Amino acid sequence: MAGGARQSRTGLGDRLRSWQQHHRGSAWDSLQRLLRTPMSSLMTWLVIGIALALPVGLSVALDNARSVSVGWDSPAQISLFLRAEVSMDAAELLRERILERSDVASVRLVSREQALEEFRQLSGFGDILRNLDDNPLPNLVLVTPLSGDGQAARAAALQAALQQEPGVERAVLDMEWVQRLNALVQLFQRAVAALGAILCLGVLLVIGNTIRLAIENRRQEILVIKLVGGSDAFVRRPFLYTGFWYGLGGALLAWLVVAIAMWWLRVPMATLALLYQSDFQLEGLGLLDSLGLLAAGALLGLLGAWLAVARHLSAVQPR
Repeated sequence: MAGGARQSRTGLGDRLRSWQQHHRGSAWDSLQRLLRTPMSSLMTWLVIGIALALPVGLSVALDNARSVSVGWDSPAQISLFLRAEVSMDAAELLRERILERSDVASVRLVSREQALEEFRQLSGFGDILRNLDDNPLPNLVLVTPLSGDGQAARAAALQAALQQEPGVERAVLDMEWVQRLNALVQLFQRAVAALGAILCLGVLLVIGNTIRLAIENRRQEILVIKLVGGSDAFVRRPFLYTGFWYGLGGALLAWLVVAIAMWWLRVPMATLALLYQSDFQLEGLGLLDSLGLLAAGALLGLLGAWLAVARHLSAVQPR
């Protein structure tokens, strides 16, 4: 009994070692086959790399756009442009009344003279503005709503309420343009996701067609293996590793293309940011994103190879 158990454990260990050796051998042999035809393999890798680099590069660009606008949407601010006849004393009373509201975080009063001075400094038309006989700007009240969940809806409600205040000519929610920008970013995100899905499907088709050709080129070898009792899993394994190497190599090329593009754009982007007195720096793929790209490429390669093998390998049968 003990001898039978020992023999069973030995047989299981032998089968496991044989399985591992065949995996290693299949992986190494499939890679060598690709390297023996460098031009055709490189062309396939380039097609896969470009297909993966396009959605990844657009996604990196969107991430950088979000990092630029991250400080623009909080807090929201409502600008109350007062009527020309409203005096500073009346404007101060309005400021105090608004400050008593429970949905307001802070209120700042900007006089006509302060507004004109700020505009003179920021616009670059200081000499022209000094020659004006009258100040065309009204008194201004800047209202900051309380932040928190549902801030956009509460800010819109506060804007509508403040518009009804006496002496208010117009209430402008300064967050509106940021919301439009965020809506555009979300639209582009969906477009990039759709484009990525289409290009991933293209990668699957490219790898599947390449594996189909490999199966046809090795038809006689497959027939011999099946004649001597080789299982479908045994025959399938080298082709799966071929798809894996195609996907991984294409992902590496995609990473290289995106990295070169980010390096090429980094200097002009830094110059542009400096002109706008910003410390923004263009960010490329991080470590986790890079590993995710490589894993996604390898998985696409495996999936494309699996689909091709499942469809075409069954047609190769000895007679």
